[in-house]
Amino acid sequence: MNELLKSMAQELGVSLILLAVLFIWSVTWKLLGLWRAARNKSVPWFIVLALFNTIGILEILYIFIFSEMKPKKSREPIKKPIKRKKRR
Repeated sequence: MNELLKSMAQELGVSLILLAVLFIWSVTWKLLGLWRAARNKSVPWFIVLALFNTIGILEILYIFIFSEMKPKKSREPIKKPIKRKKRR
């Protein structure tokens, strides 16, 4: 396993330490993004974040930009029921 990681890092032209840091970075953001999507009950985002590996870029965008967006609500005031006085 160690030889496989060394050969992979050598083929990519990076050190083994940089490869490990990149892996930890990616997994951390992926887990945070998936957790946020699950808490927000956002199934499409959960699927996209689970399937695509973007080295944390898409996950960071979701956490800080897209998960904060709320759907626009209509500006109509809520109508309260009219209280009528009881007649005696």
